Amino acid sequence: MEALTWHGEQDVRVDEVPKPEVVNPSDAVIEITATAICGSDLHLYNGYMPGMREGDVLGHEPMGEVVEVGDEVETLEVGDRVVVPFTIGCGSCWFCGEDMYSLCDNSNPNAEVARKAMGHSPAGLLGFSHLLGGYAGGQAEYLRVPYADVGPVKIESDLPDEQVLFLSDIFPTGYMAAENAEIEPEDTVAVWGCGPVGQFAIQSAWMLGANRVIAIDRIQERLDMASSHGDAETINFEHEDVYDRLMEMTGDRGPDRCIDAVGTEAHGTGLKGVTEKVKQEMHLQDDRVHVLRQAIKCCRKGGTISVPGVYLREGDNVPLGPMMNKALTIKTGQTHVQRYLDPLLEKIEDGEIDPSFVISHEEPLTSGPELYDTFNRKDDECIKVMLTP
Repeated sequence: MEALTWHGEQDVRVDEVPKPEVVNPSDAVIEITATAICGSDLHLYNGYMPGMREGDVLGHEPMGEVVEVGDEVETLEVGDRVVVPFTIGCGSCWFCGEDMYSLCDNSNPNAEVARKAMGHSPAGLLGFSHLLGGYAGGQAEYLRVPYADVGPVKIESDLPDEQVLFLSDIFPTGYMAAENAEIEPEDTVAVWGCGPVGQFAIQSAWMLGANRVIAIDRIQERLDMASSHGDAETINFEHEDVYDRLMEMTGDRGPDRCIDAVGTEAHGTGLKGVTEKVKQEMHLQDDRVHVLRQAIKCCRKGGTISVPGVYLREGDNVPLGPMMNKALTIKTGQTHVQRYLDPLLEKIEDGEIDPSFVISHEEPLTSGPELYDTFNRKDDECIKVMLTP
């Protein structure tokens, strides 16, 4: 079968790889009908994610039709149409029992390696390095789905793929980010990053009762989307000082809730921003934590900072003193996707949201290498790429 595979920094190729089969009796195999390139994939593309191996199949936002099931699979049948979450949960460990599927104890076969790096191993993730399981991803014609009774959600309506595909990651990720922000009525919510996760964080902030949403980015088409689809006020950080503008907009109090939807490859401004980028590219530092630092500075005293943006290792100069003295709450985490599948599918079916608004490019799977480059460069007004095998 054809798949998009990783061959090193900024080297993604279309390769012929073996078609997956049922390995464990709890597996299913799906034929992919739609998949996507995620901002998190760019961390792999740019060589920042440890544990990648040449030939790894990429992608963690898949959906399709079930073509094979293992003997122990009870909830799926051949022919079912499903969206597959990127987090892999066993369904039986303590963390899965607490609906914290991205912390599953049993789904990462390389748990000991992850434990040495992090202290404990999180769950295995589709298409996201051998540190987190080495599972083949969904930017391919077929995908093996482990623990198939726990992950996939069946789509039993005639909603098109583009409306439900993002249940696999970015819609639940944006929603959990807003939920983690602990939004209360009358709150002002500031969202750093107007990529796809930021767009869904904005939408979700309104769903959870925000009084005001302010979106921060430097790419104009993303700010325009945040304004037109998300009813957000906007700040272009290349044209305005974010701290000064937020203080002006909030009467010097600061936003009540701040969401870092950027993560490790944050763009700073001025000499400091350039220096941080060079240091990361030369492996003199790990994560660029510019947005996290800025959110800590800007958030009102006693506020909450939610971090859906992916960080990979360590970051320099995190302002722990301001964080502590301002009594801030920080909530983070990979998304517990399975927790949100049914309620967010219901919101789509009820017409409360059409997630397809983020798609800017829809192309065949074989166009993947070129679109990785386009997405990485933010060229051609590229916000979200959907691929079809």
